[in-house]
Amino acid sequence: MHNKTIAELSADLRAGKYSSVELARAFLDRIKRHNLQLNAFVTVTEDQALTDARAADARLQAGNAGPLTGIPLVQKDIFCTQGVKTSCGSKMLDNFIAPYDATTVARLKEAGTVLLGKANMDEFAMGSSNETSFYGPVKNPWDTAAVPGGSSGGSAAAVAARLAPVATGTDTGGSIRQPAALCGITGIKPTYGRVSRYGMIAFASSLDQGGPMARSAEDCALVLGAMAGFDARDSTSVDIPVPDYAATLTIPSRG
Repeated sequence: MHNKTIAELSADLRAGKYSSVELARAFLDRIKRHNLQLNAFVTVTEDQALTDARAADARLQAGNAGPLTGIPLVQKDIFCTQGVKTSCGSKMLDNFIAPYDATTVARLKEAGTVLLGKANMDEFAMGSSNETSFYGPVKNPWDTAAVPGGSSGGSAAAVAARLAPVATGTDTGGSIRQPAALCGITGIKPTYGRVSRYGMIAFASSLDQGGPMARSAEDCALVLGAMAGFDARDSTSVDIPVPDYAATLTIPSRG
């Protein structure tokens, strides 16, 4: 299961090859086996993951599932997540339990994703190596003597090590794009205003933007479609329609 893309996992869930609960357990087992070496997670939300997975299975059985229903996901620990520690990689917020969901978290919940946990990151997103976290450095899965890049290094490492099929990141000056490159995955920093910053702990509000990190452009397109859209709670949010990003993937760039 862990070597499949989001599109493949979604098709398998719809076909009943395995349940969302079975899929979540498979990734949780991988996290237990490999995260101690990689330190990609600040928090693992096992109980919530199984609750989310059971709800996803009910949606699948009822026939009202979307492309992300039942897909396991990791949130960068910069996004406020109701009832879950949101530390931003800092000792200052080590005991902070977010009282609400960031818009990105809420929209991905609505899409039916399954929260596996919160990803380690450079403290307050200030770093490019993921070595400044209060919770210790994240290791690059391809070479644990190397850095995964930052500040979204935990997200990139989790996806690269197949601990999750997708993770969220944030990018101010390269914090999605650089760790995606260093870990050999795909990451997108969307156009400013496309993804709401509400509930995303700011580094530099005039530049920060949340985006998806996954194995392929298709996977990122599916996740960005769920993340994007106007949000009245973000004064910089752009009020324009969200296109079907995945629908244009096969159109040639020539011409």
